[in-house]
Amino acid sequence: MRISVVVPARDEEETIGDCLSALARAAARCPVPVEVVVVADRCVDGTADVARAAGVRVVRTRAGSVGAARRAGVTAALIGLPLSQQWIASTDADSRVPAQWLRHHAAVAASGVDLLLGTVRLDGLVTSHTRWRERYAAGEWASGHRHVHGANLGVRASVYRAAGGFPPLPAHEDRVLAERVRELPAARVLSSTEFPVLTSSRLLGRAPAGVAHDLSA
Repeated sequence: MRISVVVPARDEEETIGDCLSALARAAARCPVPVEVVVVADRCVDGTADVARAAGVRVVRTRAGSVGAARRAGVTAALIGLPLSQQWIASTDADSRVPAQWLRHHAAVAASGVDLLLGTVRLDGLVTSHTRWRERYAAGEWASGHRHVHGANLGVRASVYRAAGGFPPLPAHEDRVLAERVRELPAARVLSSTEFPVLTSSRLLGRAPAGVAHDLSA
């Protein structure tokens, strides 16, 4: 089995290094091989150079859409192994995964789960963005949560393909994929609050309807 981590990025020269360092720490603790694919989408800065210097695979696109970028990254990642032997993990260039994140993905995949939906936490002071934090916490409970984030998502490659993959949308491509997977017969979906991903609390994001949009609303 192999885990491929897809990271879409548009002009994330300042954040991609920390993102990839966190992924490297997580990969070192993962019991299966890990490949990281950074999709530099319409980048005019040094995002691709920073990613290459970190030793990861870089795919360049001109789509200008996070959904299309994620889709291109997965397409590149799926070359080389049977779908049954691949798990796709997704995060964002302005996010940092915890050290046990990929190990968790490997265990979930081995258990037979087809789609893993994780949660996020904001960086910065816990006293900032209190309204968002309160609303977000209200969507979490002991048995799971209601959130869907491209910054913390994993899917079995064969199920990803059966669901039609990430749609090439400017936003909410993660939610659409999750809905499509849920519609598949016998698909197993796990909404887990374990190992949340630390994501940026900036107010100006790259996706038109992402966390930054919610924080600035």
